[in-house]
Amino acid sequence: MQIIKLDATESTNTYLKELSAKKDLQDFTIILTENQTSGRGQLNSKWESENSKNLTVSILKKNIGITVDHLYLMNVCVSLSILESLNQFNIPNLKVKWPNDILSGNLKIGGILIENIISGSKIKRSIIGLGLNVNQVKFKNAPNASSLKKIMGRDFNLDSVFYAIIENLHQQLNRSILTAENELYKQYHSQLFKIGVKSTFIIKKDEHIEGVIEGVAKNGKLKVKLENGSLQEFGLKEIQLQY
Repeated sequence: MQIIKLDATESTNTYLKELSAKKDLQDFTIILTENQTSGRGQLNSKWESENSKNLTVSILKKNIGITVDHLYLMNVCVSLSILESLNQFNIPNLKVKWPNDILSGNLKIGGILIENIISGSKIKRSIIGLGLNVNQVKFKNAPNASSLKKIMGRDFNLDSVFYAIIENLHQQLNRSILTAENELYKQYHSQLFKIGVKSTFIIKKDEHIEGVIEGVAKNGKLKVKLENGSLQEFGLKEIQLQY
């Protein structure tokens, strides 16, 4: 494990991806910065982060040993590791909102962005990006955002939160996750936001539908039972759950 701390960078994921293309980095090389100026979320959304208040981290994981048809298992493992870490700090009502948001109640406190380098049918390596709101209390353009400090009413030591997450991630990903796939999905579904609850979704940009989340398929698609009783699977760009 190697930790590289930067004063500032546009994106820890981009920095790590470019660095790994130039040199042979060791497994679990970590990029950490206090000031990420152009952080990204899913679908190139912007991640808002105040300087020195939050965690912005990217981790290189090599030798994963899973094929592309089990791609979402990485999201499952990372999500569960983060929830386990935050439980150590007694953060209440933790959930994961498909596909990559970490919630406390219905408030977003973190997000995951995993970028995979694929060779043939196998994942060669993954760059795991994590943004976690820790001590920031004001959010300009994120009405559903919150932080550990806002929820718990106290400051948190960034290093303590960082090392708790890294320890859990390292332990989770340094085993054969494929052999534990069914158990991992079971744990993931037990923490999935709005599972089994009638909810409203947006599809095709502006069409509202109602349905019930049944779970997440191993291809990463969201399984939703619609009002007509049919069970459909939706990809990342095809559906949006409304809070």
